[in-house]
Amino acid sequence: MKMKSPAHRTRDIERQAGYLKREHCTPPPPRTGSDTMWFIRDSCGIVCGIITWLLVFYAEFVVVFVMLLPAKNVAYSLFNGVLFNGLAFLALASHAKAMCTDPGAVPKGNATKEFIESLQLKPGQVVYKCPKCCSIKPDRAHHCSVCKRCIKKMDHHCPWVNNCVGENNQKYFVLFTMYIALISFHALFMAAFHFVFCFEEDWAKCSNFSPPATVILLILLCFEGLLFLIFTAVMFGTQVHSICTDETGIEQLKKEERRWAKKSKWMNMKVVFGHPFSIAWLSPFATPDHGKADVYQYIV
Repeated sequence: MKMKSPAHRTRDIERQAGYLKREHCTPPPPRTGSDTMWFIRDSCGIVCGIITWLLVFYAEFVVVFVMLLPAKNVAYSLFNGVLFNGLAFLALASHAKAMCTDPGAVPKGNATKEFIESLQLKPGQVVYKCPKCCSIKPDRAHHCSVCKRCIKKMDHHCPWVNNCVGENNQKYFVLFTMYIALISFHALFMAAFHFVFCFEEDWAKCSNFSPPATVILLILLCFEGLLFLIFTAVMFGTQVHSICTDETGIEQLKKEERRWAKKSKWMNMKVVFGHPFSIAWLSPFATPDHGKADVYQYIV
């Protein structure tokens, strides 16, 4: 007899018909206009989200008021100011979109007998049911204990965006990591240039702050920039690799059996960022248009 992995044994438990009784699952209440925005009320995630924004604002303060405004070269200050602030704006916008976008939550409480019958399943066809949120689970969906929902194509739950990274918001999370990595690198470059400039010139003339305060502010910025550059660059690389291989972080960790059709790397990118390729891939304000890029192409 073929042995099954622990992941598959868990999914077998969800197939039992006893879980589909009316008294176990009731239809979810209709959503009203007051609760249409997606937001996870997790204290740890909210604190991490606030810290993220504060760190970006600190970098903005040091870059603008310590390095750029005192600079004698207006063109240098203007170019780097526009570039850094533009990237920082895109980073925060991507963070907000990743945090407040439904990552692909499965409707809660739809695992009722009536709903199962309405699916008109073929004889012998199996459906998966989550006993924690009483939902019919699509393939590749996993339950998040923080969001308390089953998330389609869930990659992981990230406290820094206070949300799961899933089918609907992975683009925004990838953009967030990319733009944070870019502003971190840019801040490190300007800080190194400013240190060299201040060593060659009078420290009292290279900043509006006292020399000790300037040094402390720059050192803290370098520490923050280096830390976040490494962290977000690694996250960006792992996310792009996960998209290209069409395998989420959870699927890689659990080594789940692949039951969906294999697509090209370029098609996998279109599934996440939209079809066709355009400048909108880089915009957190553009909702991905999948077009011909079918999100679900499963092997029957």
